[in-house]
Amino acid sequence: MDKPLLQIDNLTIEATAYPPGEAPRRITIVDGVSLSLEKGKVLGLIGESGAGKSTIGLSAMAYGRGGIELSGGEIHLNGREIRKARGRVLRSLRGAEVTYVAQSAAAAFNPAKRLMEQVTEAAITHGRATKAEAEKRAVDLFRKLGLPEPESFGNRYPHQVSGGQLQRAMTAMALCPQPDLVIFDEPTTALDVTTQLGVLAAIKAAIRDQGVAALYITHDLAVVAQIADDIMVLRHGKTVEYGTAEQIITAPKEEYTQALVSVVAKDHEEKNSDLPPILEVKGLRANYRGMTRDVLSNINVAIQPGTTLAVVGESGSGKSTLARVITGLLPLSAGQMVFDGRPLTPDQKSRSRDDLRELQMIYQMADVAMNPRQTVGTIIGRPLQFYFGMKGKVLRNRVVELLDEIELGEKFIDRYPAELSGGQKQRVCIARALAAKPKLIICDEVTSALDPLVAEGILKLLADLQEREQVSYMFITHDIATVRAIADTIAVMHLGKLVRYGKKSEVLAPPFDDYTDMLLKSVPELRMGWMEEVMGTAAE
Repeated sequence: MDKPLLQIDNLTIEATAYPPGEAPRRITIVDGVSLSLEKGKVLGLIGESGAGKSTIGLSAMAYGRGGIELSGGEIHLNGREIRKARGRVLRSLRGAEVTYVAQSAAAAFNPAKRLMEQVTEAAITHGRATKAEAEKRAVDLFRKLGLPEPESFGNRYPHQVSGGQLQRAMTAMALCPQPDLVIFDEPTTALDVTTQLGVLAAIKAAIRDQGVAALYITHDLAVVAQIADDIMVLRHGKTVEYGTAEQIITAPKEEYTQALVSVVAKDHEEKNSDLPPILEVKGLRANYRGMTRDVLSNINVAIQPGTTLAVVGESGSGKSTLARVITGLLPLSAGQMVFDGRPLTPDQKSRSRDDLRELQMIYQMADVAMNPRQTVGTIIGRPLQFYFGMKGKVLRNRVVELLDEIELGEKFIDRYPAELSGGQKQRVCIARALAAKPKLIICDEVTSALDPLVAEGILKLLADLQEREQVSYMFITHDIATVRAIADTIAVMHLGKLVRYGKKSEVLAPPFDDYTDMLLKSVPELRMGWMEEVMGTAAE
């Protein structure tokens, strides 16, 4: 038999931690992981935040980011050991033999250069194609990846295309040098279900047509089941289970894998309220400076006290824009907002302290929502100081109470964000919002970057807090399973307009409008061959 394209044996990856007030210490991020990947095959790396997925993926390029050291084991690519390789050898293989597709394409492209220049750069630089050959390859890839006007698509700048299109362009950039191995690092996590389905199908077709091998990193088992031949389940830097995709999905052996596979969001019992709405939005219109058309058009929604409104729709539908208008970060051009019975001024700067305090927001990316130089206690304590003037022991006691509420406890009070997992960071952001004693919290995709088990815990926490505190939620999401688990009412948005709105039991019951039907059918199912079935139906 031919040797594997990629062979990793007993890989150990370490980093140095610098705890405040303590001596630096070495921590193990990846502990004794081994894997094998043949040409033309796809290996899915699955696990929660902090499991070591991306770190292992990048090790296939002999790369350790942020001071990480590939400290032990062997990494063989095309038969040669690369863990200890340096300088010219690494430069010759990165971007040529092995390429990388990042999670956030928007952050990975140079905004000052046209897409064609960036997509073809690696192929030309490494001498794997002339400029003319590389551009021809790029156009072919644009066509295979379903991008609009493939002949002229490369003339656009990154800001002139959608998030889904940019993610496909990054896939084209990775495939243009005709590498042996592509590392896909959560390439569809930030995409809505309809865009994700198209990108996933395009990636699978491109891998098949070019015959490359791929590492596909994700926390979503339903997604990886559609594309991977084999799956490795990771936790705390160690391998939990490793087998074929069919075996992992249908007959997992380990308890942790069984828990991942069996996670099914429970259907939340719909609540009804006769109380006046905590928030009512009437005839709302908004646009961005310089735009002639509205990005939000005649939006009418209401949220009752102690209930949850889920706002769903694909990328560009206006979900987050609606949140920006409600929080006063984007001015409205028409309409009105009534909060707790009083008019809500459009500009955040002119809002009263009570308006600011009672309307809070939790962001999608907890990593960038906290100051990395502040401890958990300082982060949660800031609203307590600002709104209530708390100090000293009273402040610390209230922070501890909030840490208990989010099921972390006092032991986390002096930790820094870098010392927390993804789920723990999101819980700290929830505690910070709760510290202000809000009446309404806007949750913007707060579970989209979390693995199913951690996401399930966050949703349960939010439901318990709502029961105790009677706080209302506006929950922005593209995940229908999340909607079923937490919503009382649902607003379906498309191109800045409401296409369906009402109680959950009504919105999720047929007959559906065409757009809602498409959204529901695009939610990945945890079974082999689901994508082919859906795409086949779509083609018909």
